[in-house]
Amino acid sequence: MRIPEYVQDDEPRGWGAHAAFGAAAAALLLGATLLLSSPEEAPGPPQPQTAQRQQPGTAPAESTARPLEPARPLRVSVPAIGVDAPLVPVGLTPDGWIDTPPEDSPGVAGWYEGGVTPGTVGTAVIVGHVDDREGPAVFYGLGALVPGHGVEVAREDGRTARFTVYDIAVYDKDAVPAHVYRDTGQPELRLITCGGSFDEAGGYSGNVVVFARLSGVE
Repeated sequence: MRIPEYVQDDEPRGWGAHAAFGAAAAALLLGATLLLSSPEEAPGPPQPQTAQRQQPGTAPAESTARPLEPARPLRVSVPAIGVDAPLVPVGLTPDGWIDTPPEDSPGVAGWYEGGVTPGTVGTAVIVGHVDDREGPAVFYGLGALVPGHGVEVAREDGRTARFTVYDIAVYDKDAVPAHVYRDTGQPELRLITCGGSFDEAGGYSGNVVVFARLSGVE
């Protein structure tokens, strides 16, 4: 599972799609993690209730929470699905791709340190594996979230940024739209993992994307 390097291109093209993300552009490529068993043997991770689409649903009113100054995120918590995981920064690999959390640490999520920190103005991105050969990984339950669920990110400055989910969707990996990463002018967060259908040859067909907006700070 990985995300390609940012490129100066605003045109959405799906898997390897170029999508606006702040002043730069991003291309999402969350490759296939290894399903613990075949689809015939297990139902697989939950999928969003919303239908696959190219635009997000209606967002809530603008956040009244004051944006934070940058500070390294340490943990991500999603109480509705039992997630409380350490965050590691992920950067670019030698060949220019944004790396992902270690394959041997399925309980760890990764924050893309080339983007904004969660709680600041802009769209922060946290990625996590859905499963591996041993079983479910950190973001296995991501597809079960619904609007109104909360996400918390504990930061190095002692503050906790609280986000509220306002949309969730699954996109074909060949058609991840630009708005997933685009800077809305507010502090936003995207949680991303693999999703859609699965086959042994090609892995997961898509990506589950959770859209959340800053709603409070502690």
